[in-house]
Amino acid sequence: MKKKVLLAFLAIAMVFSLTACVSPFQAPTDEKTEPPADAAGGITDDTAIDLSTQKIAMITDSGDITDESFNQITWDTVRAYGEEKGVEYEYYKPAEDTDEERINAIDLAINDGATVVVMPGNLFGPAIAEEQDLYPDTAFIAVDIMPDELKNLSGNAVSIGENVYLCSFREEQAGYLAGYGAVKDGYTRLGFLGGTAVPPVIRYGFGYIQGIRAAAEELGIDVSVKYSYSGKFDGDDSITARMEGWYADGTEIVFACGGGIYTSVIEAAKLYDGKVIGVDVDQSPALGDYCVTSAMKGLPAAVYDALDAYFTGNWSSLSGKSEQLGLAQGDYIGLPTDDASWGFRTFTKEEYNDVLEGIRHGTIAISDDIENYPETGSHVTVDYIQ
Repeated sequence: MKKKVLLAFLAIAMVFSLTACVSPFQAPTDEKTEPPADAAGGITDDTAIDLSTQKIAMITDSGDITDESFNQITWDTVRAYGEEKGVEYEYYKPAEDTDEERINAIDLAINDGATVVVMPGNLFGPAIAEEQDLYPDTAFIAVDIMPDELKNLSGNAVSIGENVYLCSFREEQAGYLAGYGAVKDGYTRLGFLGGTAVPPVIRYGFGYIQGIRAAAEELGIDVSVKYSYSGKFDGDDSITARMEGWYADGTEIVFACGGGIYTSVIEAAKLYDGKVIGVDVDQSPALGDYCVTSAMKGLPAAVYDALDAYFTGNWSSLSGKSEQLGLAQGDYIGLPTDDASWGFRTFTKEEYNDVLEGIRHGTIAISDDIENYPETGSHVTVDYIQ
């Protein structure tokens, strides 16, 4: 499968405005669409797919398509692909943040004719486990889900179906790049605010600590880090107050790692002339000059490639598979390097590229262990705040 360059697809994904006509979420009926009696029982590769009979549905997780992060960039990519290829597309927002409502949203999408369902975020494990066998002729593309997260509503582990493709990312690589760059740029009092402590967020955070340590040891300076999770993926007054406390206490820059929680971090940063690191996508358009950089992963490339595999008759290359995408697999991880998004003062693009290639070729080792706190060495002190 051909790998697309991360920044190229970030550009493609933003071509279309968020005002495209889509149907709002409607309460599904109690009836589910059963596979036709003569169904083949699975998806078969067909290089002559009639696109007029196809429809892409995206189901949002707990956020929405204006979150300036995971949902928005996934939706932008789905829409860009649909416009480019002439395939119908639509998004569905579950009525509530529950497994049952995510299942209902999938049912509604398939009742509406969806042949491909795209799901961003690790909340979809139970929904996929329940739905994959019910709809064997529907392709499920799930981003940020690991195989061990496929558990049905009873909590029992389920194997990946042949109509399912899972992909996740090596977020620790992106976190490392952000932490390394921030310290090399002169920041010595840093913060990490994650959303819910789920594996992708933990990988970002632990990679961030490892990058901070590497840069601090290179420079021979002492660095402190405040580290916490908010327990949610959107901002509120209590999170804003906590961030105000961090900045007031001398924190210079905070990695806002959790979708919409950036709203609370940026609100506090503005009061204290603090700085912010974005996540998942280039968040500098939303955060402005307060954004130094963003720890990005190749959502657009991964979603586009998976859709293209299905619509070009190459689904067998992904069928029933799970991939974890990092720099060794392609340009799936990085920081934004456009001049408008490069907020570093002294850390150069040449230095960044050297570190990037070191990670890609394995000369820089980054642990993906999320069960144990990363080693901090003698130059870094981390305050893990409950």
